[in-house]
Amino acid sequence: MRFNVAQLLKEPIGSERGCQLDENYTGSQRITEMAHGPVQMLRTHQGVLVRAALEIRCALTCSRCLGAFSRSFTLSLEEEFFPLVDIQSGRSVFQPDEPEGRRVIDSRHNLDLTEAVREYAVTDLPMKPLCRPGCLGLCQVCGAERNLNRCGCSALPRDSRRGALAGLLYQYE
Repeated sequence: MRFNVAQLLKEPIGSERGCQLDENYTGSQRITEMAHGPVQMLRTHQGVLVRAALEIRCALTCSRCLGAFSRSFTLSLEEEFFPLVDIQSGRSVFQPDEPEGRRVIDSRHNLDLTEAVREYAVTDLPMKPLCRPGCLGLCQVCGAERNLNRCGCSALPRDSRRGALAGLLYQYE
Protein backbone atom coordinates (compact mmCIF):
# COMPACT_ATOMS: atom_id res chain seq x y z
CA MET A 1 0.00 0.00 0.00
CA ARG A 2 2.80 2.35 -0.90
CA PHE A 3 2.29 5.34 -3.17
CA ASN A 4 5.01 7.65 -4.47
CA VAL A 5 3.72 11.20 -3.97
CA ALA A 6 6.79 13.15 -5.17
CA GLN A 7 4.94 14.68 -8.10
CA LEU A 8 1.94 15.60 -5.93
CA LEU A 9 4.24 17.32 -3.40
CA LYS A 10 5.66 19.49 -6.23
CA GLU A 11 2.21 20.67 -7.25
CA PRO A 12 0.29 23.60 -5.69
CA ILE A 13 -1.96 23.27 -2.65
CA GLY A 14 -5.32 21.80 -3.58
CA SER A 15 -3.99 19.45 -6.27
CA GLU A 16 -5.55 15.99 -6.21
CA ARG A 17 -4.63 12.48 -7.26
CA GLY A 18 -6.85 9.45 -7.33
CA CYS A 19 -5.86 5.82 -7.45
CA GLN A 20 -7.29 2.39 -6.81
CA LEU A 21 -6.07 0.20 -3.96
CA ASP A 22 -6.26 -3.55 -4.50
CA GLU A 23 -4.23 -5.55 -1.98
CA ASN A 24 -4.31 -9.12 -0.65
CA TYR A 25 -2.35 -9.93 2.48
CA THR A 26 -0.70 -13.08 3.79
CA GLY A 27 1.39 -13.84 6.85
CA SER A 28 0.82 -14.30 10.54
CA GLN A 29 0.90 -10.60 11.51
CA ARG A 30 -1.87 -9.47 9.17
CA ILE A 31 -5.13 -8.02 10.44
CA THR A 32 -6.86 -7.76 7.09
CA GLU A 33 -7.00 -10.41 4.36
CA MET A 34 -7.96 -8.01 1.59
CA ALA A 35 -8.45 -4.29 0.99
CA HIS A 36 -9.66 -2.59 -2.15
CA GLY A 37 -11.29 0.68 -3.10
CA PRO A 38 -10.65 4.24 -4.28
CA VAL A 39 -8.01 6.42 -2.62
CA GLN A 40 -8.01 10.21 -3.01
CA MET A 41 -4.91 12.27 -2.17
CA LEU A 42 -5.09 16.04 -1.71
CA ARG A 43 -2.04 18.30 -1.47
CA THR A 44 -2.25 20.42 1.69
CA HIS A 45 0.00 23.24 2.87
CA GLN A 46 1.98 20.79 5.03
CA GLY A 47 1.65 17.43 3.32
CA VAL A 48 -0.93 15.11 1.76
CA LEU A 49 -4.46 14.41 3.00
CA VAL A 50 -5.58 10.87 2.20
CA ARG A 51 -9.25 9.90 2.02
CA ALA A 52 -10.32 6.37 1.20
CA ALA A 53 -13.44 4.23 1.29
CA LEU A 54 -12.08 0.69 1.35
CA GLU A 55 -13.76 -2.69 1.32
CA ILE A 56 -11.92 -4.73 3.95
CA ARG A 57 -12.09 -8.43 4.77
CA CYS A 58 -10.70 -9.54 8.13
CA ALA A 59 -10.02 -13.02 9.47
CA LEU A 60 -11.50 -13.33 12.96
CA THR A 61 -11.96 -15.92 15.70
CA CYS A 62 -15.39 -16.34 17.27
CA SER A 63 -15.32 -15.40 20.95
CA ARG A 64 -17.79 -18.19 21.85
CA CYS A 65 -16.90 -21.26 19.76
CA LEU A 66 -13.31 -20.27 18.80
CA GLY A 67 -14.04 -21.01 15.13
CA ALA A 68 -12.35 -19.02 12.37
CA PHE A 69 -14.49 -16.87 10.08
CA SER A 70 -14.19 -13.81 7.84
CA ARG A 71 -16.01 -10.51 8.12
CA SER A 72 -16.23 -7.89 5.37
CA PHE A 73 -16.99 -4.23 5.98
CA THR A 74 -16.41 -0.75 4.56
CA LEU A 75 -13.66 1.27 6.17
CA SER A 76 -13.55 5.06 5.86
CA LEU A 77 -10.07 6.48 6.28
CA GLU A 78 -8.97 10.12 6.52
CA GLU A 79 -5.39 10.92 7.54
CA GLU A 80 -2.85 13.63 6.79
CA PHE A 81 0.70 12.54 6.02
CA PHE A 82 3.70 14.85 6.47
CA PRO A 83 6.99 14.68 4.51
CA LEU A 84 10.30 14.05 6.29
CA VAL A 85 12.23 15.67 3.45
CA ASP A 86 11.46 18.89 1.56
CA ILE A 87 10.72 17.98 -2.06
CA GLN A 88 12.37 21.12 -3.49
CA SER A 89 15.61 21.31 -1.48
CA GLY A 90 16.08 17.70 -0.31
CA ARG A 91 16.70 18.88 3.25
CA SER A 92 15.13 17.29 6.31
CA VAL A 93 12.01 19.02 7.50
CA PHE A 94 12.47 20.13 11.10
CA GLN A 95 9.42 19.16 13.16
CA PRO A 96 9.98 20.32 16.76
CA ASP A 97 6.54 19.42 18.07
CA GLU A 98 6.18 16.11 16.30
CA PRO A 99 3.55 14.07 18.17
CA GLU A 100 3.93 10.33 18.45
CA GLY A 101 1.86 8.49 15.88
CA ARG A 102 2.17 11.24 13.29
CA ARG A 103 1.88 9.89 9.75
CA VAL A 104 4.95 10.55 7.63
CA ILE A 105 6.02 10.40 3.99
CA ASP A 106 9.48 8.80 3.94
CA SER A 107 12.68 10.30 2.50
CA ARG A 108 11.96 8.72 -0.91
CA HIS A 109 8.53 10.42 -0.96
CA ASN A 110 6.62 7.17 -0.46
CA LEU A 111 3.38 7.32 1.44
CA ASP A 112 2.60 3.98 3.14
CA LEU A 113 -1.04 3.35 4.09
CA THR A 114 -0.41 -0.08 5.66
CA GLU A 115 -0.26 1.01 9.29
CA ALA A 116 -3.14 3.48 8.97
CA VAL A 117 -5.40 0.82 7.42
CA ARG A 118 -4.39 -1.66 10.13
CA GLU A 119 -5.20 0.81 12.93
CA TYR A 120 -8.54 1.82 11.40
CA ALA A 121 -9.47 -1.85 10.88
CA VAL A 122 -8.60 -2.78 14.49
CA THR A 123 -10.75 0.03 15.88
CA ASP A 124 -13.67 -1.01 13.66
CA LEU A 125 -13.61 -4.69 14.67
CA PRO A 126 -16.07 -5.88 17.32
CA MET A 127 -14.68 -6.50 20.81
CA LYS A 128 -16.23 -9.96 20.92
CA PRO A 129 -16.69 -11.18 17.35
CA LEU A 130 -19.33 -13.86 16.74
CA CYS A 131 -19.36 -16.22 13.76
CA ARG A 132 -23.17 -15.90 13.70
CA PRO A 133 -25.70 -14.12 15.94
CA GLY A 134 -26.99 -17.28 17.63
CA CYS A 135 -23.63 -18.97 18.26
CA LEU A 136 -23.96 -21.33 21.22
CA GLY A 137 -20.23 -21.59 21.86
CA LEU A 138 -18.40 -24.32 23.74
CA CYS A 139 -19.73 -26.34 26.67
CA GLN A 140 -18.22 -25.07 29.89
CA VAL A 141 -17.90 -28.59 31.29
CA CYS A 142 -16.75 -30.88 28.46
CA GLY A 143 -15.64 -28.35 25.80
CA ALA A 144 -17.88 -29.70 23.03
CA GLU A 145 -18.92 -27.23 20.35
CA ARG A 146 -22.61 -26.81 20.97
CA ASN A 147 -23.30 -25.50 17.43
CA LEU A 148 -22.42 -28.92 15.99
CA ASN A 149 -23.44 -31.41 18.69
CA ARG A 150 -25.72 -31.45 21.65
CA CYS A 151 -23.60 -31.86 24.72
CA GLY A 152 -24.39 -34.72 27.11
CA CYS A 153 -23.42 -32.86 30.27
CA SER A 154 -25.03 -29.91 31.92
CA ALA A 155 -23.17 -26.81 32.99
CA LEU A 156 -25.86 -26.12 35.58
CA PRO A 157 -25.94 -28.06 38.86
CA ARG A 158 -28.76 -30.60 38.97
CA ASP A 159 -31.65 -29.79 41.25
CA SER A 160 -34.34 -32.44 41.41
CA ARG A 161 -37.02 -29.83 42.07
CA ARG A 162 -36.33 -28.25 38.68
CA GLY A 163 -35.90 -31.43 36.65
CA ALA A 164 -38.72 -30.61 34.24
CA LEU A 165 -37.22 -27.18 33.52
CA ALA A 166 -33.75 -28.67 32.88
CA GLY A 167 -35.22 -30.73 30.03
CA LEU A 168 -36.39 -27.54 28.32
CA LEU A 169 -32.87 -26.12 28.35
CA TYR A 170 -31.77 -27.95 25.22
CA GLN A 171 -35.15 -28.10 23.53
CA TYR A 172 -34.76 -24.71 21.79
CA GLU A 173 -31.04 -24.83 20.92
